[in-house]
Amino acid sequence: MLGVRGHPDQGDGFLEVKVVVEADGGSRGNPGPAGYGAVVFSPDRDVLAESKQAIGRATNNVAEYRGLIAGLAEAVKLGATDVAVSMDSKLVVEQMSGRWKVKHPDLIALHQEARGLAQQFDRIAYTWIPRARNAHADRLANEAMDAAGTTESVAVATNPAGWTGARGAPTRMLLLRHGQTELSVERRYSGRGNPPLTELGRRQATAAAAYVGGMEGISAVLTSPLQRAYDTAAAAAKALGLDVAVDDDLIETDFGGWEGLTFAEASASDPELHGRWLRDTSVDPPGGESFDTVARRIRRARNRILTEHAGETVLVVSHVTPIKTLLRMALDAGPGILYRLHLDLASLSIAEFYPDGGASVRLVNQTSHL
Repeated sequence: MLGVRGHPDQGDGFLEVKVVVEADGGSRGNPGPAGYGAVVFSPDRDVLAESKQAIGRATNNVAEYRGLIAGLAEAVKLGATDVAVSMDSKLVVEQMSGRWKVKHPDLIALHQEARGLAQQFDRIAYTWIPRARNAHADRLANEAMDAAGTTESVAVATNPAGWTGARGAPTRMLLLRHGQTELSVERRYSGRGNPPLTELGRRQATAAAAYVGGMEGISAVLTSPLQRAYDTAAAAAKALGLDVAVDDDLIETDFGGWEGLTFAEASASDPELHGRWLRDTSVDPPGGESFDTVARRIRRARNRILTEHAGETVLVVSHVTPIKTLLRMALDAGPGILYRLHLDLASLSIAEFYPDGGASVRLVNQTSHL
């Protein structure tokens, strides 16, 4: 997992950041108009962040999980390392603690999403509390349910402490790498070549589709034009009831003369050039494109997504270099991060881009759905 620990003013060291997350959710009708609320406190009970949202028609348990996910996501943004979760939902507390199994299909994907967020903290504990002690989150959830019962739509996430400085509703990009191909089995450079998914790759695509299909609020599915990405995207789009839109700028790096070669074969063909390419993002492979060139077109794609899907959640299915580049942009990191991030086949990462120019990375290389 990749994350930034501690307050941005802490310098080069790491700071332990303890927070308390209280969350709640409910439904008037079960199922019926539903909403959730979550609040993040400091150990001294200062409010660090709040989130509430009307989620349409849902059950109490779905709304409760959505509240937990929102609270954990806010804790991630704050750079928390030690999280104490308190909820008045016995079911969610026991399932997240691992003492009860998750059996209901509506909760499986939400449970996995919550666990993916929880894995980003050094420590996390779950405690059941009476509803009276969960009053702040309960109030937020009721405000969201009030909105769910009208034509009003609520989607609010605030950060009173201002630790991140980001403002406005972000565009959330779910970054999904394609499934396995024969070239990935053999660990060969696979850029503009178009190998199909293997049988395992198709199973990976199906598993990823089942996972994202359980997420609410995804408004679009965008993909690279290459078959391995398109087929992965098509499986997810079917699960979501959406169409697939191809964006040519999301295509993988053109490795030129190194296409289809192993690392050792490419290095042996021109050790000096290969060595420079591994150190310098401006260097082109023979007849191919540099990572700097890739970054320019990925920036175009990102800007286009931010314009056409502002404030929405979008599934982006692509390849290693484009996804790493989007994560690099969200982190405002240097080029060296491209050589240090690892992305598994069919892995999921999440980046958010805010209208004021801020950004955050919520998740990197999740594979628990496979």
